[in-house]
Order: sequence, then structure tokens, then C-alpha cells
Amino acid sequence: MPLPISHTPLRYPGGKRRLIPVIARILEHNRLRDVQYVEGYAGGAAVALHLLLNEYASIIHMNDLARGVFAFWHAVLNDTADLCRRIAATKVTMKEWYKQRDVYADRETADLTDLGFATFFLNRTNRSGIITGGVIGGMQQSGNWSLDVRFNKDELIARIRKIGRYANRIRLYQMDAMQFTTDILPRLGTNVFTFYDPPYIENGVGLYLNEYTPEGHFALAEAIKRTQTPWVVTYDYSAIKHHLYDGYRRVVYDIHYTAQGRYRGKEVLFVSHGLRLPKLTELLGPRTTIVPFKSRIHSHHVVPVLCDDENMKSRPEMVEGPQAGERFLRALKTVLTVPKKAVPNPFHKPPRKRKKPASRKG
Repeated sequence: MPLPISHTPLRYPGGKRRLIPVIARILEHNRLRDVQYVEGYAGGAAVALHLLLNEYASIIHMNDLARGVFAFWHAVLNDTADLCRRIAATKVTMKEWYKQRDVYADRETADLTDLGFATFFLNRTNRSGIITGGVIGGMQQSGNWSLDVRFNKDELIARIRKIGRYANRIRLYQMDAMQFTTDILPRLGTNVFTFYDPPYIENGVGLYLNEYTPEGHFALAEAIKRTQTPWVVTYDYSAIKHHLYDGYRRVVYDIHYTAQGRYRGKEVLFVSHGLRLPKLTELLGPRTTIVPFKSRIHSHHVVPVLCDDENMKSRPEMVEGPQAGERFLRALKTVLTVPKKAVPNPFHKPPRKRKKPASRKG
């Protein structure tokens, strides 16, 4: 299935553009209309912007702790015209790249407007959009591509101007996701849908501006579980073996993208109780797995059922892995210990007794 048109001006490794039709389908399937859509880790905000511009959401709430990302979105929403003029006037050269890299290096004290532009410039000129990923084409610009290959000024300016026209329906925050979840989310009312895309637990080194400790992942998970609004959370597949969101339905699907080298693997999408799940194989691929278990699932049998029906109840005999083998051996031992004569043969029919003919009296 072709990916939807991107509305975000930012590039993100493993960006959630592929999940746009998934989130939209979940909203439709649950008849959630004109929601306040919330992203605890906005990043490029590809999903949020699509839902806003296509009128799935009445308001979108974008939160990102990284000061550079916050500064860029602040400029888009509050200084749209100046940001666009600056993009149009700036030459995309290595001299400019060094200048913007220096601005970003002092991001904690840099002017917010300058930092927003520096973040944008480096995002568009670095490999895979990673701020620390190195410039496209190398420092000597001897690669197959030059640093301006992803810097289509007209297209990017058009995207920014379009987003700026929706500024009154966008709320921007710079908070830790935990604080945002506990302090802001409860104030938004009932018609709210939340999407969390935390940093990867594994394979995430260098991809994110804010990386979590394992304790941070667990604390955030507990806070999300306590919320009263429907939510989905995406993670790398290792979240399962770390027992995050045990007891919640999950959707496992294949991913592949390029970020400093090609990466292939699996992601998992956890779903809050009460949300109905549509069929997703056509959107995420034929290897998509929906696991409907509502009890603790151990890491040694992490893919127990292939199905698309969230209402399907799990049964012990459906669980794959070591437990299934143990049950089979126990059953086999039981059968072997039963004497053969103790079990009647259902196919054996006893011979029918022939009635003696009645004797005739002479």
C-alpha cells in the first residue's frame, strides 16, 4: 500500500508515516470523531499533522522535550513568515552547515528562533535526518549525493505555510513525557486519543535526542496505563521481553528503513483496553500478528496466536512454546499408563445373538 503524502517538514529515522492509515483506521473503527489527538513524543509529527489536515482531529497536542525540536515547531507556529523567508534566503552549503552545527551545539542557551532554524537545517542536510548523523555526501562532499538533496525549498516552505494556517488548532509543549501524561493529559477532557512513540529500548542509540533508561520506560508505561483515555503505544520488539504492557493486546509487524545503515526488524503496537481493532494486515503487511491475550505473557512464547479478531478468546491449547510441549508429554504419559483393556473399543461390535426358531407343536 503506498504511503500517504507527508505534511511534515522534518525527516525522522523510522518515522511513523507508515502508521498514519493505521491510526486513522482505528479512529474510524471506534467512531472517534473530532478528537483531541495527543502525541507525547511529537518529533516530526507526521501522524498528528495528517489527522489534523484531514479533519480527523479538531485539535492536536504536540509534546517534545528536545529543545531543538520544540524550537522548530515554535517557529513554524509563531514565526511562520520569518522562518519561510530565512529558508528561501539561506544557501545550502558546507559553510552554512558548520554555522548551523555550532548554533545547535549551544542549544541549551541559543536563541529559540535561531535554534529552530538550525534544527531544521541539520535535519534536512544530515543523513536520515539524524542531527548527529553526519552531513549527506560527507565533509568533503565527495559522495553520490550533495547536502542539499533533501532540501527542496519550495516544497518545504509550502508545507510550513500550510501548517502555520492551522496554528490555532495546534498546542505545543516542551515537557518530559511522564510529566505531560500526569499533568496535561487529564485536563483535556474525554474526547481524547493519545499516541506514544517512545525511544527504542534497543537499537535506539544515536537515533533519538532523548534516550530513556529501562526504569524510565517502566515508569512511563505505568503512567499511561492509569490514563482514562484510549491510547496506542509503539515500541521496538524488545519491549515484549522486557514485559512492558503485559496483559494488553499488541500488534506485531515488520519494519525496515535506512538510518546509518539498513535496519530490519519488528515493531509492536500496544493497545489500551476498550479500543476495538480493525483488520490491519492490508496496512501493515501479511506477517502482521494481533495477540489478544489479557494475561501475563512470558518472553519465551511471545507470538502465541495468529489472528485478526480482538474478540477471540485465548485458550490454553492455543498457546505455542514450551508449555504446549509439556502438555503434550503429560497427555502422552497418561495415555500410555492406561491398560488397553480398560478402554472400550468404540469400533468393536459384539456379535449379535441369533434367536432360536420357535418349536412347532405337532
